[in-house]
Amino acid sequence: MADTLTFDSFSLTRDYPVPPGKVFSAFSDPEKKRRWFAEGEGFIVGSYELDFRPGGHERTAFTVANKEFSSTEIRNDTHYFDIIENERIMLAYSMANKGKVFSTSLQTITLERTATGTRLTLHEQVTFLAGADGTEQRRYGTEALLNALGTELTTD
Repeated sequence: MADTLTFDSFSLTRDYPVPPGKVFSAFSDPEKKRRWFAEGEGFIVGSYELDFRPGGHERTAFTVANKEFSSTEIRNDTHYFDIIENERIMLAYSMANKGKVFSTSLQTITLERTATGTRLTLHEQVTFLAGADGTEQRRYGTEALLNALGTELTTD
């Protein structure tokens, strides 16, 4: 019997006090992206690669060992569909644990110049296979990533 599927979506918005070019650079520069995206507390990065262009990919393999969660190898495999510098990033990604995919997502990120910096809006449509973490955990993880991005934007 096939796994049960759960479909959901969510949107998040963050205002950062820096211009869109600096936010975009945190997505497009492999060193910066790895710092805020792959290297969280308790995260052990096995591999990371970024080919940031339409048709490009991003691949991360990591394990987690912190007070909230521990894991075997988790993989994030991303494909970039559309990128407009300083304005938009459209991508799809899958998450897998022990080689078994447990979710797939379509994500669009927009960057808007504001009077005080940049408004980032992230829209995600996600499909979870049975037993996956679910939208609440995905939203929590994505919020943590956007917070880490905010910290990255204060460096340099």
